[in-house]
Amino acid sequence: MLRLTEIRLPLDHAEPALRDAIVSRLNIPESDLVQFKISRRGYDARKRDAIVLVYTLEVETKNEPEILARFRDDKHISLLPDMRYRFVTHAPENMASRPVVIGMGPAGLFAGLILAQMGFRPVILERGKAVRERTRDTFGLWRKHELNPESNVQFGEGGAGTFSDGKLHTQISDPQHYGRKVLEEFVAAGAPEEILYVSKPHIGTFRLVSMVEKMRASIESLGGEIRFQSRVDDIETEDGRIKALILQNGEKIQAQHVVLAVGHSARDTFEMLYRRGVYLEAKPFSIGFRIEHPQTMIDRCRFGKFAGHPLLGAADYKLVHHCQNGRTVYSFCMCPGGQVVAATSEKDCVVTNGMSQYSRAERNANAGIVVGITPEPDFPGSPLAGIELQRQIESRAFELGGSDYSAPGQLVGDFLMQKPSTTLGSVQPSYQPGVKLCDLSSVLPEYAITAIREAIPAIDKKIRGFAMHDAVLTGVETRTSSPVRIKRHDDNLQSINTRGLYPCGEGAGYAGGILSAAVDGIRVAEALALDVMKELV
Repeated sequence: MLRLTEIRLPLDHAEPALRDAIVSRLNIPESDLVQFKISRRGYDARKRDAIVLVYTLEVETKNEPEILARFRDDKHISLLPDMRYRFVTHAPENMASRPVVIGMGPAGLFAGLILAQMGFRPVILERGKAVRERTRDTFGLWRKHELNPESNVQFGEGGAGTFSDGKLHTQISDPQHYGRKVLEEFVAAGAPEEILYVSKPHIGTFRLVSMVEKMRASIESLGGEIRFQSRVDDIETEDGRIKALILQNGEKIQAQHVVLAVGHSARDTFEMLYRRGVYLEAKPFSIGFRIEHPQTMIDRCRFGKFAGHPLLGAADYKLVHHCQNGRTVYSFCMCPGGQVVAATSEKDCVVTNGMSQYSRAERNANAGIVVGITPEPDFPGSPLAGIELQRQIESRAFELGGSDYSAPGQLVGDFLMQKPSTTLGSVQPSYQPGVKLCDLSSVLPEYAITAIREAIPAIDKKIRGFAMHDAVLTGVETRTSSPVRIKRHDDNLQSINTRGLYPCGEGAGYAGGILSAAVDGIRVAEALALDVMKELV
């Protein structure tokens, strides 16, 4: 099979156009084209009045060696790589011990799934509830102002990505094609097959719920065990190796191989690991707000006359501005046709995030508009100093929002003019439990407010209307990534000072998003399995 890239066709091309384009590109008779399928479909909207679809294709022809020789200097024509997933090992029968996975977000879910598929019968400990019970608890905050600290947007089966846009693209290097394995497992669990070929695949919250349940059933059918409401409160080590886990109910679980996939909001777990001497360090993250605009405005700015085209869907954006004070402001986790959601996991704190359903059909577009910060000079000292900064910002947002989990908000025009907002305009904020208008300037450090005030008008030059007066800022966005990194060896992926502990995913500082976290889960599962097999020799 051959791979053809950069096949560009008009947005509304006729059905035979792809076949004609292949024949023309390869300069072969039509009879020599055996079959083809779409591997990737994206679009180029840099010229709004001439948007084109861009295809990557898998093509079978007669005389493929001759074609490869003829086009040996053409980087857009090559032999199709083998992307099939192959297990690195399989567990022996009647293993005395079982690996333990802590956390059931994307990283823990895929670590558990791969270990189960290799026959290791993992035990998965999740502090939160099963995904449907967790959904009810999450709606309890959104609709009734009632927070369950152990079952919410951050904690529970499926992890934080369950209540998000369900984005499944990443910029990580993936030479082993683990991302393909992730997408294939999602399709097997009920995701639409288009995620295998569209350039920016997404699923949406409601579909993710049923998919997570099917993947859980698969793990259990392979001998895995999943225990909900099982928070790990302590660990025991001996001679630099992990020996046991202590649950919140006092139960001790003997464990010599532990995947730590707790997510970026497991602050109590980070604090416990620090006390126990597991090496971790502060890492950069970002802070800011959510910004909401009418989705129709974003569509027009990005797609012009093609706004609303079914192949394009709701438009997104990805923006960066480098500020005069040395800070960088960028859009984060943009959710087309979505809503801003309450995402706190601690009492008396307000945190925002973005979420979309598969249809992306809601009225507003939203994105984080955030400022990058670093341990030096922004939160020096302890490796846990970033957590303390997050809490300070989130507590202030709780106060400004009225101390009932409503979020503080401000119209963009008022924010730029440095005056409090008192009345909403044409953009109705989507955040639930509700938004209390105020002056947001006191909720973030001054350098962040200054940077965002500079960035919004600058971004408006790229997306006209971004600085519209009635657009809404909602505070605060603080959980962009983990504030710590639990360092691990590059080769065996174990903690650098605690053998048998495998830091994994976003919480450990090695991923950012559903797909990259899932890929990291696969890598860690493979490393753990190989280590187990070496120890058995």
